[in-house]
Amino acid sequence: MASGSNVEGVRRANLGAILRLVHHVGPLSRARLTADTGLNRSTIGGLVTTLVEHGFVREQDPDPTRRVGRPSPTVVPADDVVAIAANPEVDALEVGAVGFGGRVISRSRIDTDHVLTPEETAEHIALTVAGWGHLRQARILGIGIAVPGLVRASDRLVRNAPHLGWSDVDLAALVAARTDLATEVGNDASLAAIAEWVFGAARGHSNAIYLNGGASGIGGGAILRGESLGGASGYAGEWGQNRPSIDDDADRCVPGGTLEDEVNRRRLFEAYGVRDDAALAAGISRLLSAEASRQRRILASTLANAANTMNPSRVVLGGFLAALREADARAFDESVRAQMLGAPAEDLTIAPAALGADRLLIGAAELVFERLLADPLGAP
Repeated sequence: MASGSNVEGVRRANLGAILRLVHHVGPLSRARLTADTGLNRSTIGGLVTTLVEHGFVREQDPDPTRRVGRPSPTVVPADDVVAIAANPEVDALEVGAVGFGGRVISRSRIDTDHVLTPEETAEHIALTVAGWGHLRQARILGIGIAVPGLVRASDRLVRNAPHLGWSDVDLAALVAARTDLATEVGNDASLAAIAEWVFGAARGHSNAIYLNGGASGIGGGAILRGESLGGASGYAGEWGQNRPSIDDDADRCVPGGTLEDEVNRRRLFEAYGVRDDAALAAGISRLLSAEASRQRRILASTLANAANTMNPSRVVLGGFLAALREADARAFDESVRAQMLGAPAEDLTIAPAALGADRLLIGAAELVFERLLADPLGAP
């Protein structure tokens, strides 16, 4: 199942593989783990026992209705192992506690009247976690933060978060200093793509594209052959900064503008006279305004170009982009495929994000869980 430089390395890798299956899929029998990993029954038994001893899983009796064959205990993820997740935005900071399986246990939204500084962000995260009394008995693995900006993969430095006004910020160090918890930082949309791939609308698709539209513009991520596409330095997925192809000049609002200049939540808010995403989605579902129709055309062309280039089997849309599609999903999807080459269009399906408001917290938590899965015995 796994390789390593020595016996202990192989053992640790196999422990991670079992824990990954339980984390991603949910409770599994020992027999299922044996089948999925290719390891023998006695090896699985020893590895599961080690994970139980370290508090990551527990075993429960098999389904009593099963009457054929040898009973196989079910391996269940521990309830008290959590990752803290956070997402700073221009108008709020959201903090959550996430358990195995992408289960959001707690969440707190801190609305702000100004864009938080990195130092204020670290302070709010620390105070929020300290105030959650119900987590005092939990095993907190660390903190993951989803930032709307460019995050360098090598050291998690926030190089540029334009909507937050942050540049070359070591947010991980600031938060770790305030919380005494290991902290990871990543791009918000790329992490949401991972969350939707592991637990949501792209589950089961090894090649997928995710685009999200929100207060900070348009971002996204891609999964290629079962791996998150980060690029040379971790900056892949800045879809909103691309120049869209617009066939009709009448559809262009900003000369030389980017995708997020043209497909823009603020413009939709103004067109529908609303101030939040729920009201916008309701308005679009009732009536496709001229502005919404214009943005749908530009978005469809953008997705067609991306799908021709990357040949995904699934495109997932989140935020107001999902609302634009859902107004007439069939017509939108047909428009995308009509602008594609025939062969890649045959493979493509489009879907709204399935995780709702949880996707960024779940994605940020995956930064922490991934470190655990790489070496369960090295976890705090």
